[in-house]
Amino acid sequence: MTAHSPIANDLDPSAAISPQIHVRLREAIIRNRYSPGDNISESEIARACSVSRQPVREAFIKLSSEGLVAIRPQRGTVITKIGYGAVLSSRFLREAIEADIVAILAATPDPAVVQDLRAQLKAQAAAVHGDPHNFIGMDDRFHRTLADAAGKADAWRLIEGLKSQMDRVRFLSLGHLPVLKLIEQHKAVVDRIEIGDCAGANAAIRGHLREILNDLPQILMANPDFFDVPDGPIPEPVNAPIQGGDDT
Repeated sequence: MTAHSPIANDLDPSAAISPQIHVRLREAIIRNRYSPGDNISESEIARACSVSRQPVREAFIKLSSEGLVAIRPQRGTVITKIGYGAVLSSRFLREAIEADIVAILAATPDPAVVQDLRAQLKAQAAAVHGDPHNFIGMDDRFHRTLADAAGKADAWRLIEGLKSQMDRVRFLSLGHLPVLKLIEQHKAVVDRIEIGDCAGANAAIRGHLREILNDLPQILMANPDFFDVPDGPIPEPVNAPIQGGDDT
């Protein structure tokens, strides 16, 4: 099936076109506006955007490097399934990076950073009964703030590239997203940073980023056509024990 382009012709002509197309297509794929197996047409998107095919081709190549599309010579470009192994690997790498980020922040707590994070927690709590799409944006902002405050903005850009398959899973589970629990986990991270508890902050962020593993089997069973799983028994996630910090 060929999917129609979700991109309206309102790109900013003063900025590079290919990154804009990439961002919009990436968002459409992550939000599951496309289904695995859908074909996307380079020529149709170029026509919808009133641009040549070259910037669209460049966007497709970048999406392919993220594992979101498969470019098949002479046969077009198709939306990939969510790689089960890729979800586990990207989550594992993200945990390792963010555990160090929060430890850096807890080593020298900055009151201004803590104040910003607590303001974000209030905004998250106020939006708890609203559109879950909005909470995912708030969640990303929270984690990006941690990275920026630790001087690791480049690390966050790496995480954004890694977590595209994880984000597809998150959007599949919107109806069951444990928002209140996630906010409490965010609060635990901020609490540990504020008191300078490096080990506790490390443990809190690790526990938070493992939350997706609790729901992954159910999401897989509910959406089998969206996943690419290995033959045989589905491998269980393997994690190192979480150490440090009290359960609060």
